[in-house]
Amino acid sequence: MSFGDPNNPYGQPPQQPPTAPQNPPGYGYPPAPPGVPPQGYGYPQQPAYPGYPGGNQMFPQTMPGLLVTARVFLFIISAVQILAALGWLYVAALANDVSDAADGLSSSSDDPFNSFSDGAGIATGVLLFIALLAAGLAALSITLGVKFGRGGQGVRITTVIYGALGGIVGLIMLVVGLDSGLATAIVFPLIWVVFATIITVAPVVASGTAWFARPRY
Repeated sequence: MSFGDPNNPYGQPPQQPPTAPQNPPGYGYPPAPPGVPPQGYGYPQQPAYPGYPGGNQMFPQTMPGLLVTARVFLFIISAVQILAALGWLYVAALANDVSDAADGLSSSSDDPFNSFSDGAGIATGVLLFIALLAAGLAALSITLGVKFGRGGQGVRITTVIYGALGGIVGLIMLVVGLDSGLATAIVFPLIWVVFATIITVAPVVASGTAWFARPRY
């Protein structure tokens, strides 16, 4: 009996040569240079989004608390501006009625009623302009507050400028109130300055900057 006979059914089966793996490690890719970890099969891994100032934090997924506060203040200010616009509009209507009544009583160009009518007409125009200005500012406040959710750098810069200008106006009113010595003339300007300061600072701090700079899909 010979185990070397290939026709012998009781002999030892012949040895098969080892087969190479179908997809050896690194198949189709050049070897990675020293110090670089190897990439997985397929496309290389994509880097994560960069963080906002600080380096280790990712973009915020929810609106930061300071921005939420500034947004609420914008809506409160818009409500005050709407009420102010309605008030000035009502006073302008009264001035127009006075102008019409004085004009009806006037009998000549030298009549005192004629001069009074002209003055009331000018006052009507000024009051109407103030009412329209207050309504426009109210629309701007509402627009900025709404745009906080999806707005970018344009909304951020506009909010900072708007808050800074409002703070300057509030400081002027506060100085006038302090000079008058009346406590009632100080409360409203002081609240206005606080609101304007938060609206100005909220988009400038790191969390606010990252919120407006986050990627949108």
